Amino acid sequence: MAVTFVATCNLPTPFGDFAMHGFEDPDTGQEHLALVLGDIAAADPVLCRVHSECLTGDGLFSIRCDCGAQLEQAMQRIAAHGSGVILYLRQEGRGIGLINKIRAYALQDRGADTVEANERLGFGADLRDYTVCKAMFLHLQVSRIVLMTNNPVKVQALTKLGMDIVARQSIVTSQNDHNARYLATKAGKLGHLFGRDHKRS
Repeated sequence: MAVTFVATCNLPTPFGDFAMHGFEDPDTGQEHLALVLGDIAAADPVLCRVHSECLTGDGLFSIRCDCGAQLEQAMQRIAAHGSGVILYLRQEGRGIGLINKIRAYALQDRGADTVEANERLGFGADLRDYTVCKAMFLHLQVSRIVLMTNNPVKVQALTKLGMDIVARQSIVTSQNDHNARYLATKAGKLGHLFGRDHKRS
């Protein structure tokens, strides 16, 4: 899956002034973003997060997941570090899309966990595809990264694409009554590693 670079603009945020790079998949029309702060050409490795879109968490402030809080924390860490990259991939609901995510939420409201809900709708637990990252990283001339993620599957996928992941940093946010079961399911069924950083020896 290839994407092409379209344009770059300034994106001032409460955390710092990012450059926002737009990419488009010419086959599907799907759009993705890269947010860059500071001089990443001088950074080796580059502090990075690969973040999949979550409209409910990122834009509507939902606290039934940890997505928006993870994005905010990643931007804060990059700002504190002085440089870094966030790849923002448009694959809502772990790849099932926004409307199906609402259907999955409705099933969760009736007792299913996040994995069970996806499966009852006929989907896999996680349908995300990170292939587009390769062309985005190539455009940004980034090959060595410190990856902010709890997800070992994401580490494996990016490694297979040729990224040199020097270290993995956990990105842990607060738990509440609305997301406690969701976080437990991510750890128990999806293997997410909360609070356990790893540096390659």
